[in-house]
Amino acid sequence: MEFLGTTQVASYCGRRKGCLLPDLAPTSTTKDTYQSYCLPGYRYPNSWRPSLLHKVVLVPDSTDKEFNSTGRPPTVLPALRSSLHARYSTRDWHHAHMVQLKGSEASRYCAGRLNADSMRLMQNKDQLTYLMQEDSRRSLGERITNIDFWRSELIYELECLLKETQALETAKQRLECAADALQGPLKTALECLYHREMRKGIDLVHDDVEKNLIKEVDAFKDCQEILTKLAQNISQQLGINRDAQHALEQDLSDKNTACFIDEKCFNLNNTSNSINFYHGVEKTDGTVSDPETWAKFSEDNIRCSQHARANSAKLREEAEVRLESKSEEIWNHFISTNLAFNNRIAEVADAKNKLQAQLGKVLQEIFQTEDTIMLLERAIKAKEYPLKVAQTRLEGRTRRPNIELCCDAPQLQLITEVYTTDDTLQTLKRRLQEARDTLQMLILNKSNLEHEISVKANSFFIDKKCMDMRKVFPCTPRLIGYT
Repeated sequence: MEFLGTTQVASYCGRRKGCLLPDLAPTSTTKDTYQSYCLPGYRYPNSWRPSLLHKVVLVPDSTDKEFNSTGRPPTVLPALRSSLHARYSTRDWHHAHMVQLKGSEASRYCAGRLNADSMRLMQNKDQLTYLMQEDSRRSLGERITNIDFWRSELIYELECLLKETQALETAKQRLECAADALQGPLKTALECLYHREMRKGIDLVHDDVEKNLIKEVDAFKDCQEILTKLAQNISQQLGINRDAQHALEQDLSDKNTACFIDEKCFNLNNTSNSINFYHGVEKTDGTVSDPETWAKFSEDNIRCSQHARANSAKLREEAEVRLESKSEEIWNHFISTNLAFNNRIAEVADAKNKLQAQLGKVLQEIFQTEDTIMLLERAIKAKEYPLKVAQTRLEGRTRRPNIELCCDAPQLQLITEVYTTDDTLQTLKRRLQEARDTLQMLILNKSNLEHEISVKANSFFIDKKCMDMRKVFPCTPRLIGYT
């Protein structure tokens, strides 16, 4: 470093008593009275400052005695000697300048590369995200098409099955009606045989009438047994048809729901209002089938329905053949008796009267149960407001500040009140459900009684009509089940 001095005419370098600023008293107010708080891992504000390469030398107070008697200052002030040896050279200054430029250039180059790579990365990821979203949307569209195909197949098969089931129920009703229609002629034939055993004398003979009556009894019994057994087979087939119908309806309902969900997902986009984050949903696998088993499930349901329809068609054809053949067979046998029909009419009338009396009692009980349900609903509604008050009070007391958030007697009382009121509500709701179940049971009994009354009325009408048809054999439509 170069040794620098002062000029001979710089008379202002000396210290004057009135020209210098007074020394500032050191203050430690901030340091002594305030302790700054820093978060964990946070560095103090002065920790980043680089250490100075030179030290500032305090100029001590000088007196007038330090000056020469001649009044000229020395060539180099004694107070500045130590600071002259701490200064940098020009070489150090240029070196620091070059280091700063090279460091700035390197930082700028790295930042440029990072920005370019980031832009390229964002473009690639944007394109990948767009393609993945389009692939998902296309997959959803294909899935909706597949669901629509199987929905149409299920709807068509369900309509065919419903028609076949209705036709089979009609055939069953025809079989039951035909079997019931044979009950009167059978009783008439048996009654005639019984009365003919009371014949006396020469009239007690085994003639053609008795032979025909015996043939009629055998023919009626055989026909009833065949028709009843066929009706039971049809009842079992109806159960199979209902199972297949339930499977088709359940499958169709599931596909309708799945189609609605997939269409909703298909219509979603990045600007939809219903989108949200569901973290971890991609890790849960709740699937129960794959595309092959999914298609096979519907195909099996359709195949089962087709098999049930085929069996139903066979049973209907068999029932039609049996009805035609038996009606033609029993058309050749005719007899009737007033005594058998009178007993039957009395039995049917007595059963009908008992059912009607029981129906009246059931109706009265239904009315009382409905009143009970209405009172229970009112009681439940009345208990909801006290529960709201107690819960609102509890919710309001949760906002008490600091130490005031105390588990005091009102808090315990409110908690007890909430639990008690809620238990009361649950008890009333259970009782309401029991009352509703009882009402449903009574309504079911009412329906069964009305059905039984209608059956008895129909039997009474049939028996009465058969009594009026004493001299006329039942026509062919009645014998084949058309009433």
